[in-house]
Amino acid sequence: MALSTAFRRAATASVVTIALTLTPVLTAIAEAVTLNGAGATFPALLYERYISEFKKKNPGATVNYQAIGSGGGIRQTIAGVVDFGGSDAAMTDDDMKKVDRGVILVPTAGGSVVPIFNLPGVSNLKLGREVLPDIFSGRITRWNDPRIAKDNPGVNLPNSDIKTVVRADGSGTTFVFVNHLSAVNPYFRGRVGVGTAPKWTTNPLKGRGNAGVASTVQKTSGSIGYVEQSYAEKNKLNVAQVQTKRGEWLSPSLAETNKAIASLKLPDNFRVFDGDPDAGYPITGLTWMMIYRRYDNPEKAAAVKKWVEWVLTEGQELNDDLNFARIAPSDVQRILQVVRNEVKP
Repeated sequence: MALSTAFRRAATASVVTIALTLTPVLTAIAEAVTLNGAGATFPALLYERYISEFKKKNPGATVNYQAIGSGGGIRQTIAGVVDFGGSDAAMTDDDMKKVDRGVILVPTAGGSVVPIFNLPGVSNLKLGREVLPDIFSGRITRWNDPRIAKDNPGVNLPNSDIKTVVRADGSGTTFVFVNHLSAVNPYFRGRVGVGTAPKWTTNPLKGRGNAGVASTVQKTSGSIGYVEQSYAEKNKLNVAQVQTKRGEWLSPSLAETNKAIASLKLPDNFRVFDGDPDAGYPITGLTWMMIYRRYDNPEKAAAVKKWVEWVLTEGQELNDDLNFARIAPSDVQRILQVVRNEVKP
């Protein structure tokens, strides 16, 4: 399958179903085990690659991942209708209390969210640390606002309305984006807030998935939205530079995403809400698989352990190819120890 084809499938929240073979350890337990997962679209392309490569070494079970959005992944995990969920927004304490079988949050990768824009005649744009949240909270409404102009000397900014474009669906991509804007701007935090479906105050245009937001931005002059970095890169979208804590102007890159993820301190529950990393590209976050502490049979528990262990070891070698940051080796060992000890039938 061509990479571009795979990306389109991921962006349209397709179901990935690939036959996998269990290792000899799991084969001794059962001939076939099916693992069903659903959730975040943000890592869907990466998870498709994980499954594809896992297939080559483990042809006997079936792993399904349906990219339905982080909100859906959390809901289905709470409902117990999947074997693992996916979310770019870490489950809250209240969410976790609703999971009868207990839940472990397993970070699998890091990624960045980038602002994309459609401004005729403008190909390079800088949006400052306070400017970006003020645009998405409605405090800056015109493209030639003095604060935007100050950061873009020599750029012919039009005297026209700014049209914001956001996700129509509950989205981990949205969570990563608003988590950063809230971290750097108290007004944004108070007016819009943090979540997979925040209360936008700008009466924005909306699109479903990365593809929907990008399409709306591309056909709407004077618009600005946000998408996952790999999506913007593969589709050659206009991406604005953003500002770090140190005042540096950065374009997104894998190197800067890795710096940001490496600066995060993972606590014992592996859940982190830091929206303003000390280093690297600032609009960056983790994505998690949500697995249960208890499964209904030994075969399912063993299969989940095997799947997670592969993702956090051999699977991490695939992250770079798709512009996702890796989980630090020291954190991988901590996570695997918890999974091995606490996932039980």
